[in-house]
Amino acid sequence: MVTIASLWLPIVLSAVAVFVVSSIIHMMLSYHKNDFKALPQEAKVMDALRALAIPHGEYMMPYCGSSAEMKTPEFAAKRKQGPVAFLNILPGDAMNMGPSLMQWFGYSLAVGVVVAYLLSRFLHPGQAYLEVFRLAGTVAFAAYAMALWQNSIWYKKSWSATLKSTVDGLVYALITAGVFGWRWPA
Repeated sequence: MVTIASLWLPIVLSAVAVFVVSSIIHMMLSYHKNDFKALPQEAKVMDALRALAIPHGEYMMPYCGSSAEMKTPEFAAKRKQGPVAFLNILPGDAMNMGPSLMQWFGYSLAVGVVVAYLLSRFLHPGQAYLEVFRLAGTVAFAAYAMALWQNSIWYKKSWSATLKSTVDGLVYALITAGVFGWRWPA
């Protein structure tokens, strides 16, 4: 039987490899540069929002507090008049990448732990590389990529940005699968 504890090395190595490759993707390759667009009259919008002192958090406008309110003519008129927006307000120091990079590495470790758990339940020591690779890659792809699709479905994030991030997730999954296949116990 393979234990999760015996898989600590592929968990850590896959997280490190994903962290390095994701850094290369986002710092050296330019295909994500158009994931966001500049807001027209950005300075005016920023001044207006700053004056309102909105606490950081996620907001929707127009907002309704219940399904009954959603059915009212007043809400329908607000929605029709627009704009309809999902707004994510961050604190001013949110561009400090240190905490986000640490959380990303922690997430990559968590993906490795989930992969290790499932592999330890279904595979045996000495399992063929391809079998380990296939299962690890499937689980890692689900973790790194599939949950992103909800943002395009429900929050109208551009599908092109989501598909580019899905390709990134596939790369991370292949790296994770390769590391687990390489370091699988004999």
